[in-house]
This record gives sequence, structure tokens and C-alpha cells, in this order.
Amino acid sequence: DSLVSESLLNDSLLNDSLLSESLLNDGALKEAQQKLTEYCHKVLNDGHRLLTLGGGHEIALGSFRGLQQHLHQVAPEQSIGIINFDAHFDLRNPQQGSSSGTPFHQIAQYCDQQKVPFNYLCLGVSETANTPALFDCAQRLGASWRLDREMTFWQVTECRQQLQTFVDSVDWIHLSIDLDVLPAGTMPGVSAPACPGVDLALIENLLPIITEARHPSGARKMRLAELAEYNPEFDPSAIGAKAAARLVYRLLQE
Repeated sequence: DSLVSESLLNDSLLNDSLLSESLLNDGALKEAQQKLTEYCHKVLNDGHRLLTLGGGHEIALGSFRGLQQHLHQVAPEQSIGIINFDAHFDLRNPQQGSSSGTPFHQIAQYCDQQKVPFNYLCLGVSETANTPALFDCAQRLGASWRLDREMTFWQVTECRQQLQTFVDSVDWIHLSIDLDVLPAGTMPGVSAPACPGVDLALIENLLPIITEARHPSGARKMRLAELAEYNPEFDPSAIGAKAAARLVYRLLQE
């Protein structure tokens, strides 16, 4: 509680209770995402940075739209880069309906409608947890990625270089961390525990490249971040909650 209270004083942290309450009341994901879009837009307009907690990864769509609408008012010509630590691309075709597997495909469609670039880097992708069609989709949309087997401490230099190049190529950053990117032993509290996953310590090593990046104005490039997919029902020992809290602490500490 003290961590959450401190974050509210310093920036703005939104629990997915807003999204969950909406879903329980009206059963409509689109309306819930729209409420999240409006909330994020307002908080960013008020001059705060924002950290949202999920819940399913479908929160990413509302987060991104809120950030894009905010920036359209203040810097319409400037780009947003999405950095997603995730075992999955979450680029499934939303034609059959929105889900936690479709948000970044929906964001790509939204970017196309708004005539802005879709800049997407997915780190920790599992070859065995994504279909060939998803890899083809990522390539077609111009996404960049790094496989989980290429994210070990023996390859940390290459990981840092790829991430730094992406950060330097965009004006602002939307950071998304799907907790199922972590190894199953560290993060059991997800619907699809990862094997092998990406070590928590490696992700912590990479985060400062994102959190310390500065826009030419002097502002931090990372305007919005989210942690998604945590489910306490799958985490009886609370070890996953501790890992998630550690990442929240790192993000708020910077």
C-alpha cells in the first residue's frame, strides 16, 4: 500500500480496477478500453507520467490511444515507440474479437487510421509460443523483435545495443511488460508460464536504457508504462507478486 501511495504522490498509477469494474458492469471490452483511453489521456494532459497494472494485456490498446491522443495535442509530428517485453507478439487478428492476444495488432490498425507510424519492438519472443503466421504478421507490420533464447547474459551487449537503437529512433516511449515474459519459476501467476523466459535480472539491467532516455526537451521519453497479465489465483506462494512489485519499484524509482 505504501508503494502505491507513494506512486500516486509522485506520478500516477492506475490499477485495472477501472477496467475490471466496467467489464463486470456491462460486459463490454470496447467500452472498458475507451474508458481507459479517456483516463490515460486526462492523466497525461495533467502533466503526469502513468503506470497501469493489469489484468489482461488488452489494457495496452487503451493505454496507447490515450498517449497518442495526448501527444497529438502537444506534438502531433512526434513518434511513439512501443517496447513490449513479452513471450508473445500479441498481434493476433482482432477480426474475431478483441482479446489479450490482439492489442498490438489493434494498435497497428489505429496507427494506420491516424496516419502515424507503428513502431513496435517485442523483446523475449518465444518461437514455440507464436505461430508462423504471427511472425509473418510482425514482419509485415514492420515490427522488430528479439527471441528469448537471444536474451541471456552472454548476449546482454547485443540486447542493449538493439534496445538503445530503438529508443534513439523514437521521440516518446510506451513501455509494456507482459509478466509472462519472466521464467515460470519467477512468475507462475500468469495464464501461460514461460519456458525458458527472460531472467528478471536481465530485464532490470535493460530498463534504465528506457527509463533514463530523454527527449530533446529534457522530459523523460517514457510517458507511460504498464504491467499486464498477472493473476493471483495462479500465484499461491506470491513469488510472482514479489517479482511484479520489484519491477514496479524499479519503474517508479527512476
